[in-house]
Amino acid sequence: MTETPNCVLGVEYSAGGRQWIWRDASLGNVEHRAALGMAQRLGIPELLARILSARGISVETAESFLTPRLRALMPDPSCMKDMDRAAERLADAVRQQEPVGLFGDYDVDGACGTALMADFLRQLGCVVQTHIPDRITEGYGPNVPALDKMIEQGARLLVCIDCGTAAVHVLDELAQKADVIVLDHHKPDGAVLPKCIVVNPNRLDCDSGLGSICAAAVTFMTMTAVSRVLRRSGWFQNHQEPSLIQALDLTALATICDVMPLVGLNRAFVQQGLKVMARGERLGLTTLSSVAGVREDASAMSCGFALGPRINAGGRIAKADLGLNLLLSEDAEVARQLAEELDQVNRQRQTVEGDILEYAMEHAAHQVQAGHAVIFLHQGGWHPGVVGIVAGRLKEKFNRPALVGALADGVIKGSARSVPGLDLGAAIISARQAGVLLTGGGHAMAAGFSVVEENVAAFHALLDEALADARLLPPREALRIDGVLTVHGASLDVAKQLSRLSPFGPGNEEPVLVVQNVRCVKADRIGRDGNTMRVLLRGEDGHVTLKGLVFRAGDADFASVLEDRSMPSLHVAGQLRPENWQGRESVTFFIVDAEKV
Repeated sequence: MTETPNCVLGVEYSAGGRQWIWRDASLGNVEHRAALGMAQRLGIPELLARILSARGISVETAESFLTPRLRALMPDPSCMKDMDRAAERLADAVRQQEPVGLFGDYDVDGACGTALMADFLRQLGCVVQTHIPDRITEGYGPNVPALDKMIEQGARLLVCIDCGTAAVHVLDELAQKADVIVLDHHKPDGAVLPKCIVVNPNRLDCDSGLGSICAAAVTFMTMTAVSRVLRRSGWFQNHQEPSLIQALDLTALATICDVMPLVGLNRAFVQQGLKVMARGERLGLTTLSSVAGVREDASAMSCGFALGPRINAGGRIAKADLGLNLLLSEDAEVARQLAEELDQVNRQRQTVEGDILEYAMEHAAHQVQAGHAVIFLHQGGWHPGVVGIVAGRLKEKFNRPALVGALADGVIKGSARSVPGLDLGAAIISARQAGVLLTGGGHAMAAGFSVVEENVAAFHALLDEALADARLLPPREALRIDGVLTVHGASLDVAKQLSRLSPFGPGNEEPVLVVQNVRCVKADRIGRDGNTMRVLLRGEDGHVTLKGLVFRAGDADFASVLEDRSMPSLHVAGQLRPENWQGRESVTFFIVDAEKV
């Protein structure tokens, strides 16, 4: 191969169909003086210094990045519009011991935020009702029957969590019946807000600069503000003050699962929250971890791939409040029953998703071949609870925006996922404003919509026009590389040093490294469905080896080069992670791509 600018080891088209490029051009510069100086001054490996420097982190800011402190990074909650009004009204509810109704969204963020506020208010003596809407029968956002029921049962204050900003008509209708507070983070569709207290860093007149935090984080900051009001009024002279530190576990879980950028305040929330989670003080989470077979300490990975999907599963295809009830559970037997039910529901979700995915992949390929910039699939009988997951898988496979919907009674309700640089939410809002959609909204990378069947062609055409640049994208997104190692260099010590960059997620992606010039001397399919591959990589000297894993091996186009028994020389890309099992430390390379030398 011929080396091209910013191309790593000349890989312009890997076995997985991807070009390997440097995440930042400076990573490929062997004379990168800033990184060399950082390594010397901080006493860290040069590879780690290069990665930090490429992410815009200087010697002066490296310590605060590697060890983020919430005390230093969390702003005064009052910086958010309406926060002081919300804090005063909630504090008044505490002082008057008013019944409070909480209405949360059916995803992890909504469940976590609702659990946090319910715990907080109950510790302060309030009677609290909770409601998570059913995705099928109630749909997204506040609805009058559910809120009316809480009012009838005595609630004088209603709090909508992770929803409500767009529910102008619903909440305005309740204005004469109860006070309402909205704690949300979704972008509003214009300047019109409900006539109630709305705390949302993404409302157009809020200049807090906190638009990238999730609703559970907004809830945490609201609890902080309420505690401050009560403290100043002397309430805690005769009452126990709740521990806000203990609330960081669910704040971290929601931040991870709602795919918030893990920089700045969010990074502090997650890093500190994972420490709280590791204490095992929240019965529901420790029980769910056990049922899910999580072997490691609390991590962003265990939250995103084990805990989050199970909590979400109830809201997707079963009882919407299962996750919330688990998070609030204080009875070990009840917690075990709820965790096992969520685990079983998650298995059902995977089956439902798999049934749709095979058809979706085939027909998405046809649309791409036909010249569509955007993939749009819908079908009667598809479960609306999994269409967002399927859309995400299509987006990953074809590297272009994807929309997937479930058709029922002539209306398609669905979810959409996009790729970096293409604002899908704006296109969907534009379609709704043009009268093509019944409902629609979201942000650049994810959105929801509903459309009558006869408008499908017009909607697809509008999307193709608005996001036409998707046709210029390569078939697979380029793989962004952070460094190149030998097998000998892929040591446990290096893996531990790299783990200091965690937690990983949007805005702070886990480093992708290339282990160069290796041969795969062993490859086995393992796991219940054989969809995980365990490999052994051997370096050029023939002595040093590195164990590796490939997840979703059945979908991995590069798997064949690892299983090639002629054992060709390879460059292998992936993430290097330290592991600890029963007190024994080791290093594993999680492979995401490969190419023959």
